[in-house]
Amino acid sequence: MPLEIVTIPCRTDNYAYLLHDPVTGATAVVDVPEVGPIRKSLADRGWSLSDILITHHHTDHVEGVKELKSETGARVIGAAADAHRLPPLDVKVAEGDTVKVGDVEGQVLDVSGHTMGHIAFVFPGAAFTADSLMALGCGRIFEGDPETMWTSLSKLAALPPETMIYSGHEYTEANGRFALTVDPDNQALKERMTDVREARAEGRPTVPSLLEQEIATNPFLRARTDEMKARLGMAGASDAKVFGEIRRRKDAF
Repeated sequence: MPLEIVTIPCRTDNYAYLLHDPVTGATAVVDVPEVGPIRKSLADRGWSLSDILITHHHTDHVEGVKELKSETGARVIGAAADAHRLPPLDVKVAEGDTVKVGDVEGQVLDVSGHTMGHIAFVFPGAAFTADSLMALGCGRIFEGDPETMWTSLSKLAALPPETMIYSGHEYTEANGRFALTVDPDNQALKERMTDVREARAEGRPTVPSLLEQEIATNPFLRARTDEMKARLGMAGASDAKVFGEIRRRKDAF
């Protein structure tokens, strides 16, 4: 039986996610931007928290970890490579390791670039990518370089196309406005933006998103296409170099 997943808006534009195994009753949360909304979501469902999965060290993803652990006794799981600047970890993981929520097993991917030591948690049909791959975008490169970030995005793009991407922020509409400046003739992108604007006007989240849709409309994943390279005047350039140019343009947008 698949995990039950609950999207929890936090702060002004963050998301946390509850992952619940209905067979065993185990429940994990991915990132803790703040405690209140997570506490309420657990209470509303009568769920007890067993694990806290941390993607990276930025404050807006870990600020509530200490308080939530104190309240629930949940294990804290995060990247060994980032342990020196994460809240205290009970379990340290690296790429290739597995994590379990009840009986459901997930894989750890190193998706460094936004930060070094950033990880994603990939469960059947669902990837929790935080600030690596985002809906119509990717995280700003604070600690890595374009080659590192492109390698990370390529790992995620290689997942099954039906994978749902659970990213860390509600940035989709702003990301889409930029995407249209570098990919203005992409009909799939135009149609997606119509849906995104409608969702936001109604107060609905635009995450998760389908990986297949990201591959078709996210300009950062489209860096490898001949169409995008030609559009940017970079025919023959490496995928990573084209990605870096798109990231540079987004940073200045």
